[in-house]
Amino acid sequence: MRKDYVYLFERYFYFLETLPPRERGLIVFDELDKARSHVLIDQMAAYFLGTPTGRYRSARIVPEPFFVHSDLTTGVFLADLAAYILGWAWRLHRMNHPVRQELRPYAAKLHDMQFHGEKPKPGGDGVWELHGIVYLDDLRSQADREQGEAES
Repeated sequence: MRKDYVYLFERYFYFLETLPPRERGLIVFDELDKARSHVLIDQMAAYFLGTPTGRYRSARIVPEPFFVHSDLTTGVFLADLAAYILGWAWRLHRMNHPVRQELRPYAAKLHDMQFHGEKPKPGGDGVWELHGIVYLDDLRSQADREQGEAES
C-alpha cells in the first residue's frame, strides 16, 4: 500500500474516532482503468485484512472502495478541485515551489477547514497532533530513505 494512502486512512480513521461509535467511513476513488482499480482493491484488502493496523482501522472504515467518475460526481470533483488548490497555493515553511497567488484565499479556507486531532503515542506518554492536510516530501519508507542515503 502506498504511503500516501496509509496516511490518508490514518487521518480518516482518527477523524471517524471523533464521531459517535456507530459512524463508519466510506472510501470513494475516481475510477481508474479496470486493471488499476483491481490493483488498488487488492492493495486495500491486503492492508485492511492483512495487517494489524488495517484490521483495527477497518472497524471504522469500510475496507472496500467505491469507484465513481469525477466528472459525474460532485463530491469527487470538489475533492479534485481542493487538491488542485492545495497543490498550487498551500505552502508550509519548507515548501518552495511557485504559488498561484489568485488561489491563496481558497487555500486559506481549505487550511481552516482541515481536521485537527490527536493520536496517542505508544506507551501512553503523550499525544501526537494530527492534521488533515499533510505535506510529504518523500513517499519512501524510512528504511528505503536510509538505504538511499547509505548508497550515496
